[in-house]
Amino acid sequence: MFHTWMRYFTPDPLHHRLGLVCLGVGLQHGTLPPVGPRTLDHHVAVVISAGQGWCTTPDGHRHPVTAPALLWLTPGVAHHYGADPVTGWDESFVDFTGPATETYTELGYIEPDRPLVPLTDPGPPRAAVGRIARAARRGNPLLEVETSAAVHELLVVLRRARADTDARGEPVLQALARDAFLPLSVAEHAARHGMTPAELRTAVRRGAGCSPKDYLLGIRLGRAKELLAGTELPVAAVARRVGYDDPAYFSRLFARRVGTAPVRFRDRQAHSVPGGWSTRIPDPDDPPLVSG
Repeated sequence: MFHTWMRYFTPDPLHHRLGLVCLGVGLQHGTLPPVGPRTLDHHVAVVISAGQGWCTTPDGHRHPVTAPALLWLTPGVAHHYGADPVTGWDESFVDFTGPATETYTELGYIEPDRPLVPLTDPGPPRAAVGRIARAARRGNPLLEVETSAAVHELLVVLRRARADTDARGEPVLQALARDAFLPLSVAEHAARHGMTPAELRTAVRRGAGCSPKDYLLGIRLGRAKELLAGTELPVAAVARRVGYDDPAYFSRLFARRVGTAPVRFRDRQAHSVPGGWSTRIPDPDDPPLVSG
């Protein structure tokens, strides 16, 4: 016994120029029949939010699937999967295509080589699919544009929900962000999390679409910008706070990556951040006001 709802669309060439277009969306649950073996010419994100089942990877191996999980179906790659015939599962899916899929793949948001991805929380991805389903109502004049924007959002939500963890089960990116300002090498960061440097590089590439070095550097420079814009700390003190004992090296690195020296960056921000910098997230119902 199973229940299913789905809709499919055919966006015109103009909408494809938005980068991503939604080709279909569906919500299903129960003892669904197996899918495949088959091959498609577009991408599909299948979110399993409850239950269990199986999937067969391109190498022919059959793997158990336990919710929450994501199944990536990529163009030209055969796939075969199904819910447990006794317990079933809850599934939501989005079919999509467009030129932006290549960029999202390069950034690590779409992983052709990782068809089965564990998730930490199925709620946000399922909610994102639900927004696409609501936009897919019949007669919606903004259907193609609204669903296109929602597919972009879905890819961000899916990357955020990945369950890349270290040897202790702690989310890798969260742990790295916490330790980003410690004077540690990538190998030392890996050792702290019970991983080899290669394992750490793979986890960070999957979760952030970049190397551990670039991920840590982005966090450090982001914090340095906040300190330069919102405090009067000397550049040397800012450097130490973000993990650099050599202020000259920090200044060269900052200038190379940001495009301007720390002192010049501070001077420009002083004229564009009225009242200084705050780390408090504004209340949407009571936003801060800037007086002239």
